Amino acid sequence: MSPEMKERVEQTTRSDRVFVMLKGTPQMPVCGFSARVVRVLSKYDVSYAAMNIFEDMELTNAIKEYSNWPTTPQLYVDGELVGGCDIVEEMDSTGELKAILNP
Repeated sequence: MSPEMKERVEQTTRSDRVFVMLKGTPQMPVCGFSARVVRVLSKYDVSYAAMNIFEDMELTNAIKEYSNWPTTPQLYVDGELVGGCDIVEEMDSTGELKAILNP
């Protein structure tokens, strides 16, 4: 990955304290996993930036390479990958996600 693309990925994943890469948008997710992550995030009083993976495939592929996480959705907090749907749901059920989102 070029230094310029790495910088672009880092700017994107840090565009808000909480960032999620989805298939679709928070208002209209187009896959069940993305919808589940949006549903979990909606439980918390937290704003977040979102990226629809279908709008920029070059950036989508770069984020997957950067994170070494091949699937979407991907949740980031403070620029760090939290995980995908299963991890987000698990962390929600244990209270870990609440602690990360609302420190």
